[in-house]
Amino acid sequence: GWLVLSAAAWLLAGCAADKPEPKPLEQFEPKISGRQVWVAQIGAVRFPLVPAARDGFFFVAGSDGTVRALAADNGRQLWLADAGAAIAAGVGTDGRFTSVVTRDNEVVTFDAKGASLWRKRVPAAVVSPPFVAGERVFVMTVDRVVHAFDALDGRRLWVYQKPGDPLTLAQPGVLVAYRNTLLAGQGVRLAALEPTRGTLNWDVPLASPRGTNEVERLADLVGPPIRNGNRYCARAFQSAIGCVDAERGALLWSRNVGGANAIAGDAERLFGSDGSDRITAWRADGGDVLWTNERFMNRGLSGMLAAGPTLVFGDAEGYVHFLSTATGDTQLRLGTDGTPVVSPPVASGSTLLVVTRDGGVYAFRQN
Repeated sequence: GWLVLSAAAWLLAGCAADKPEPKPLEQFEPKISGRQVWVAQIGAVRFPLVPAARDGFFFVAGSDGTVRALAADNGRQLWLADAGAAIAAGVGTDGRFTSVVTRDNEVVTFDAKGASLWRKRVPAAVVSPPFVAGERVFVMTVDRVVHAFDALDGRRLWVYQKPGDPLTLAQPGVLVAYRNTLLAGQGVRLAALEPTRGTLNWDVPLASPRGTNEVERLADLVGPPIRNGNRYCARAFQSAIGCVDAERGALLWSRNVGGANAIAGDAERLFGSDGSDRITAWRADGGDVLWTNERFMNRGLSGMLAAGPTLVFGDAEGYVHFLSTATGDTQLRLGTDGTPVVSPPVASGSTLLVVTRDGGVYAFRQN
């Protein structure tokens, strides 16, 4: 498994080595007001953290193995847990069960009070957060094999494996639910699995990567995907963005677009940045370009979140930017601790959360 991971990590590191200077931040008049409502500390984050929001709480984890549930309204700690080893992926939760994966490839699951329930090893590295639903914990390893565990006792229920590509991506993939179906990214394909048995219902390619070698053809789906009703949209790494009708198992549209980060979106629009941090908005129902924004070029943007009328994301200097989803114009800018924003923003009610590389957990509210 390590060879797979290091190849993709090398690929991403190679892209980052010769980056041009970040574009200086523009001067602007704030169009909306917003403020930091609380801050917490979780210790350095050196893995692709995807925080979770559930039932009025945020679930976050630091590289050192600590996992926390924090109240979204005031940052009060509901519980603190320890995975017992450095964390490689997380956090997945349904509010009752919370799971992370350690660098030793151990899936560690906690109960609703943060007590450790069980730990089970998987045979390869994990970078995607576990998905917890229906008293099951689903884990996808970097070779795209999906493992299903009983959330109560860690019993292994099934394993789904299809012949994989030689190279896979060291970035969180797609693992979500549509009604009673588990959706999993399998290379460029979105696969629908029956969650009790792990059998395949359908799979649909979101891209058709062209390239002369395995590195150029690497086009894994990057999660989390964007859902609106039965429409799921996602990015295929450096290749395309596309949308699938999960009810019919059919591709709605796909458009050749570069970029490595997960996309954001709402009912009407999808948003994403490319390899040079140019931001684009597309129509969600067909992929037409609505606007582009080149004011954040090479600023090391985080994943994004569409929160009502604003698009929210962080950058490598720890700034959090709020743009109009309709026009792409800057509405507000707020600071953190000056280290890169490493998590995509997540929302619980009116509270938005970002996490920095140094482990600052910042909660903001737009007024």
